[in-house]
Amino acid sequence: MYLFLRKILFFFDPERVHYFTMNTLSSILKLSFIRSIFKRKFLIENQNLFTNAFGIEFKNPVGVAAGFDKNAKYINELSYCGFGFIEIGTLTPKGQEGNPKKRLFRLKRDEAIINRMGFNNDGVVVAIDHLKKARKNGVIVGGNIGKNKITPNERATDDYLICFEKLFDFVDYFVVNVSSPNTPNLRALQEREPLEKLLSTLVIENNKKENPKPILLKIAPDLSNDQLDDIIDIVRNTNIHGLIATNTTISRSNLLTSNEEVNDIGAGGLSGKPLLSRSTEVIKYIHQKSNASIPIIGVGGIHSAEDAIEKMKAGAVLIQLYTGFIYEGPSLIRKINEEIVKYRGGANG
Repeated sequence: MYLFLRKILFFFDPERVHYFTMNTLSSILKLSFIRSIFKRKFLIENQNLFTNAFGIEFKNPVGVAAGFDKNAKYINELSYCGFGFIEIGTLTPKGQEGNPKKRLFRLKRDEAIINRMGFNNDGVVVAIDHLKKARKNGVIVGGNIGKNKITPNERATDDYLICFEKLFDFVDYFVVNVSSPNTPNLRALQEREPLEKLLSTLVIENNKKENPKPILLKIAPDLSNDQLDDIIDIVRNTNIHGLIATNTTISRSNLLTSNEEVNDIGAGGLSGKPLLSRSTEVIKYIHQKSNASIPIIGVGGIHSAEDAIEKMKAGAVLIQLYTGFIYEGPSLIRKINEEIVKYRGGANG
């Protein structure tokens, strides 16, 4: 059914389709019999799915990556699709429109997406209003935070602190996003000195809380091994709780889509199947170099249950979907969870 609907939806603008689909889902899930259908079709409960990471108990290890529900409007809807956790954002202190449209593009032959959204969101205060109204249905919610476009890098820490303080009572963990390619100069914050300063400041503020919350860092797939070594050192030096590997890539290598079409699309981060191998390589490298001491959420190119298990074998304790969810639909979540049950059951047997 979903693949049939996808053929129709893919005739239209990706950004409009996203909101149309989610708003439609929101409407139909108000009907109790539709909720019952979703529960039977997509939800699975099994002790082998329970996952403890960063001191948090997840009912299953499959989450939706940041960017899908930027403003925390669809927590309920996504929970009925079977996700164990939902990462909202990226949120900034003030709402901003992001980059000019058109800014979201499908590469159908590659089962990929290019986006240059630019942290478009309604601001952290609006997201909090939505979170207050959400029925989480047992899912964990993470807050992905960033800086406003107009904020210079030397004042970026102020923006991250504002989001951290305002969101603290409403999310279960935080993700520091300095790896999006769509905000000018943002990735410069991945350099060792500014990144260590930013994370240390957040950790200090976190430790002042009665019940500190996990802080993770989301990194780009385009980092060199030397840069990944620096990331490992920074995690240890700042005592943050883990990493998300990886964000979208600026690489355009090995695509089936023609160079002409890709060039016409222009700048932006690439996600989907072409990112699978590189994101897994980054996970494996960090896992091995850190002696498995750094918890990792694996994301990038997961379009099948086998892709998800590959991420876990590389060292990911949790995984996230975005583009694969768009191309494959909610049945992908159940398929992944079923395969994880088998994988972990074999490991435990």
